[in-house]
Amino acid sequence: MAKNIAEQIVEMLESANVKRIYAVTGDSLNHLNVAVKKSSIQWIHVRHEEVGAYAAAAEAELDGLAVCAGSCGPGHVHLINGVYEAHRSHVPMLVIASTIPSEEMGMDYFQETNTIKLFDDCSYYNQMITRPEQVQRTIQTAIQHAISKKGVAVIGLPGDVSELDAEETTTSTQIFRTNPVIRPSDEELKRLAKLINESKKVTLYCGIGAAGASTEVITLSELLKAPVGYSFRGKMDIQPNNANEVGLTGLLGFPSAFHAMHEAELVILLGTDFPYQKFMPLKNKIVQIDESPERLGRRAKLELGLTGDIKETILALLPLLDEKTDVHFLNEQLAFYEKVKENQLEYVKDYGKENAIQPEYVAHTLDRLADKDAIFTVDTGMCCVWGARFITGTGKRKMLGSFNHGSMANAMPMAIGAALSHPERQVIAMCGDGGLSMLLGDMATIFQYKLPVKLIVFNNRTLGMVKLEMEVGGMPDNETDMINPDFAMVAHAMGYPGKNVHLPEDVQSSIKECLEHNGPYLLNIFTNPNALALPPKIEFEQVMGMTKSMAQLMLGGKMDEVFETVKTNYKHIIGLL
Repeated sequence: MAKNIAEQIVEMLESANVKRIYAVTGDSLNHLNVAVKKSSIQWIHVRHEEVGAYAAAAEAELDGLAVCAGSCGPGHVHLINGVYEAHRSHVPMLVIASTIPSEEMGMDYFQETNTIKLFDDCSYYNQMITRPEQVQRTIQTAIQHAISKKGVAVIGLPGDVSELDAEETTTSTQIFRTNPVIRPSDEELKRLAKLINESKKVTLYCGIGAAGASTEVITLSELLKAPVGYSFRGKMDIQPNNANEVGLTGLLGFPSAFHAMHEAELVILLGTDFPYQKFMPLKNKIVQIDESPERLGRRAKLELGLTGDIKETILALLPLLDEKTDVHFLNEQLAFYEKVKENQLEYVKDYGKENAIQPEYVAHTLDRLADKDAIFTVDTGMCCVWGARFITGTGKRKMLGSFNHGSMANAMPMAIGAALSHPERQVIAMCGDGGLSMLLGDMATIFQYKLPVKLIVFNNRTLGMVKLEMEVGGMPDNETDMINPDFAMVAHAMGYPGKNVHLPEDVQSSIKECLEHNGPYLLNIFTNPNALALPPKIEFEQVMGMTKSMAQLMLGGKMDEVFETVKTNYKHIIGLL
């Protein structure tokens, strides 16, 4: 028998080394599902397409390409949040959006969506297959776009088309994974070297684009006696074995990195598209080097903007540089960083109390007990803060999150993708209670596929980051409180162990038990709802806003909450003002 189009697509995905498709099957996807069943590819039956897209995004970031799928109408819409996540994180992902019968298009048919319009803002390639002659060329082009442009490619596939007989193309069907050497021109490198050689105080700031150049960044920093800051996405690669690192800046960061960037004469941005303009210095010179020239200059006023792979650019630059001998600026920044870290440990030493365990202590303990090659996933919000500040990069660990799209509920789904693609590694999801609640159903997917995911729930019974946003804006928080189910009982209902932790003295033993368990495990830790995550730079307006909101809470009779907030965070506030 001749193979049909669905089987032809699956053959091409196998050739592209695709291992699994994350999807909820149904109607227009059924022919593809049957074709997958006969192949080496695994169909991962998630409970919600959004979870499938997040899981695929995690696998794509770890391994270079992943696939998710959704069927007509609601399936497409459910995918969209995770698809945005993959695209904004610049990870290669193929989306198969199966859709209504082709003869019904444009007739307001049941479950009809326009896939071209729907996915246009979150993809580099977005096309519909309508004829057998298109299939191989379209799939090849889609994957080529995804891996070359580092983003999402979407294929619309009508259910009736997927069962048509396949035809062979005369063009290429293989995937070309190219690795060109990109660096600035010799003249541009000379200009950069002159600028560096003339500057006495230099700070390096690295993003995910410098991930493959950690050795070169360290060499450059040692030559220039330059402190090294980094973004959240750059942390796991830039922090390890780096004696000159001074932490993160930005909303989740440390005063030390903020200080090092603002006190320097020259700041060199390496592979970062750091979005928070208010944290960028204004009075010193800034150089940005990025592999994508369209990103140059949109976050800060640049003295020089260059295009290049960070590793190749540094290697070409090093012979042109004079070694600096004055270590005063570097030592000053490193000494300040040590004080900042000492201040952070004050929250680790203060364990908290019953049902108000300090989340910093939880994250620090988790960091100590987790494997040196663990994969962490973090929910957007307070979990991002604790992950950024307390999970240490080892050179082997990975940390995944919704760092650009900033969506809630990503940690558990991303852990599914990480555990499926890397079953040999410890996978730890740092979940907020709000995030976990949002996509609770796919805890069942973890059990169905026997994934040894460790779900650590930072259960502060509130939308913590939103509460903080309202308070610094001068508003008393409203409708941010969460009345949660017993997450440990939910885990038991799903088929695996769950445990509630109410007392600080039980944290270490409980985390150890969780991590050592052979299989999935949920640890529900009742953390302090009044623990704040203050940024490294506090604006006067934020101080006034917090003061105003505290006063409003007092006038509203919430004296206990005001007292607990001040008592919990006074060390942090004093250290930053």
